[in-house]
Amino acid sequence: MSEDQHITEVSGTGVPIPGDDVDTDQILPAKFMKEVTFDNMADYLFYDARRDDDGEFNDHPLNRFEGASIAVVNSNFGCGSSREHAPQAMMRWGIDGVVGESYAEIFRDNCKSLGIPAVTTDHETVVELQEWIEANPDGDIDVDVENETVTYGDTVIDVDVDDAMREALVEGIWDTTALMYSNRSKVDETVADLPYVEGDD
Repeated sequence: MSEDQHITEVSGTGVPIPGDDVDTDQILPAKFMKEVTFDNMADYLFYDARRDDDGEFNDHPLNRFEGASIAVVNSNFGCGSSREHAPQAMMRWGIDGVVGESYAEIFRDNCKSLGIPAVTTDHETVVELQEWIEANPDGDIDVDVENETVTYGDTVIDVDVDDAMREALVEGIWDTTALMYSNRSKVDETVADLPYVEGDD
């Protein structure tokens, strides 16, 4: 595996996405799931919430904080159906990390599989960070996965990182497809030694 697979920290400006129980259908409306690739998913992120009745962009945070890479969310983010399209859309829009109160388990696992740290802290701390972003739209936020901290301005907060996520990101084993390719020779050797697998010849 290449060194860039190891994700110990991510940083960038923030975007607050307030509200509890923001489900995957809000994040990526089901009408866009008919596409066979994830290529255009960034265009559909919060598609309905970001537009007014005339289809024009409104004052949704994703419209106001374009270019941000750290999303700050509230409780039970990513609930609802278990569509990978939701974190795919966030990643392709530019989100490299998420700070929140809690996540739906499948959404958090999908983030891990994409190399997106999804860390948690308490309600008051999340709200304070969201308010800080509103006041400091160009301010950097640093998410330290290895040491389980988030730093913004002069503030350092402790956060929780799920053990499986922390291990996968820090050790660089979150991308299972790349992991299999990097160990292709070992896989081939194992297959060759199996008495019940016939070769092509």
